[in-house]
Amino acid sequence: MHELLASKSGRVHVCGHRGQSVDYPENTMAAFRRAVELGADALEIDIVTSGDGDIVVLHDIALDRTTNGQGPANGKTAAQIHALDAGSKCAGRFAGEPVPLLGEVLAYARDNHIGLHVEIKDAENEDILIARLKDLLAETGAMDWVVAISFDHQQLAKAKAMIPGLRTEGITHARHVDPRGLVTRAGLDSVSVEVDVFRAEDGRAIHAVGVAIRCHLPPPARIAAIESYGRAVRSVVGGWVAEGVVDCLSGDDVGYLRALVDEFRPG
Repeated sequence: MHELLASKSGRVHVCGHRGQSVDYPENTMAAFRRAVELGADALEIDIVTSGDGDIVVLHDIALDRTTNGQGPANGKTAAQIHALDAGSKCAGRFAGEPVPLLGEVLAYARDNHIGLHVEIKDAENEDILIARLKDLLAETGAMDWVVAISFDHQQLAKAKAMIPGLRTEGITHARHVDPRGLVTRAGLDSVSVEVDVFRAEDGRAIHAVGVAIRCHLPPPARIAAIESYGRAVRSVVGGWVAEGVVDCLSGDDVGYLRALVDEFRPG
C-alpha cells in the first residue's frame, strides 16, 4: 500500500509530476517509467473522459497541446485517443508515444508498487468519470496505490462517497487561515501545497489531524533563478524534509527531488 504519511511509510516520497516531464513527454508511459528509474515512488497523473466513457491520461480536455490530435477528448473514443502521437511535440525521439489509458497506468502502479496521485481534470463529465474510475479500481485491484486529487474539493467529496475506501487529496495554491479546518471539513487524506505558500507550522497543524502533505516544487532552473535573488529555497525545503513536516516532494525533475530528499532525510 502507498502510505501517504511519512511517519507511516518511513520516508518522504518523491513524486514525478506528470512523470519525468522536465525532459520526457508529460503523462506518457515513457515519462512514468523514466521517473521510476530516477527514484520516484509516486506519480502525479491527469485524467479526462473519452467520448465512449473510458478514462485517458491527459492534462487538457483538448488534444491539441500535447498530441497530434485536435479537438476535445470527449469527441473521440479511447482507442482513437490512445492511437495518437503524444511524444513528438516534446522531442522527435519520442515519436509515436501513445496517450495511455488509465487502466494500463493503474496496472503499472500496482505491479511496481508505485503511488498514483490521480488528478481529475474533467468537470463536465464528472459523474461518468467517477463511475468509470470505480470500475477500473475494482478491475485492476489498484485501490491501495491510488489517491484521487483535485482543485475541486466538493468533487473529491463526491468521489469519496461514490467509491468506498478511496483516499483524496485537495490541491491548494493559497495559504489558508485555518489549514486544519480546510482538510478536515473536506474529509481529505492529503493536501497538495505549492512550495511558496507552505510553512512548517501549517504542516504541523495538518499532521495533527492525520492528514498528509505533498509539497510541489518548480523545475530546478526556476529554483536556481529564485535562489539567485537571495531566497534559499533548497535548504528551506530540506529543513522540512529533515523535520518531517512534509510527506512527499513533487515536481517535474525526479532526479533533482530524489537528491534533495536523500541529502536531508533524517539519519
